[in-house]
Amino acid sequence: MQVKKVGVLVGSLRKESFSRKIAKALEELATPSLQLEEVNLENLEMYNQDFDDEGNVPSSWTKFRDTVKKYDAILFITPEYNRSVPALLKNALDIGSRPYGKSVWDKKPGAVVSVSPGRLSAFGANHHLRQSLVFLNVPTMQQPEAYIGDVAALLDDNGVMTDVRTLEFLKKFLDSYAIWVEKNL
Repeated sequence: MQVKKVGVLVGSLRKESFSRKIAKALEELATPSLQLEEVNLENLEMYNQDFDDEGNVPSSWTKFRDTVKKYDAILFITPEYNRSVPALLKNALDIGSRPYGKSVWDKKPGAVVSVSPGRLSAFGANHHLRQSLVFLNVPTMQQPEAYIGDVAALLDDNGVMTDVRTLEFLKKFLDSYAIWVEKNL
């Protein structure tokens, strides 16, 4: 089995982001057939179609689009802001989907992990993100679904995932995702 490169998009910029901590745990748990790499979203200007239309695209957009193109698949890890997807992640989706007909997302196998310190496990963000992925033609893994709630209680003082049941679940999730990626490429 050939190693598949997976771009990991984390929907939070916060230094102590729970989503990023889960991304790190997933990177460590990944099957040898998946190479997970976080894609930096920090410097992306807000999407404005005028830039594409006028051929005045910010260099951060070009770099981002070129980076995403090199991945075989995409893993989205998102917190929930106001019952939806954070603007950071939505902006990345918009930038990657344009100009029309040149989407970097098209047919890349995806999966969503939502993360929250609350008990609802960012359910709203997970499902809002899935709606966009359908439109962007990202075949998104349906099962197992990954909702990580009460995340602070699952991490040690250094922010490392220590909860055995969650680690086992994340490993099964990644094993299923590896199969999903292989089937959808």
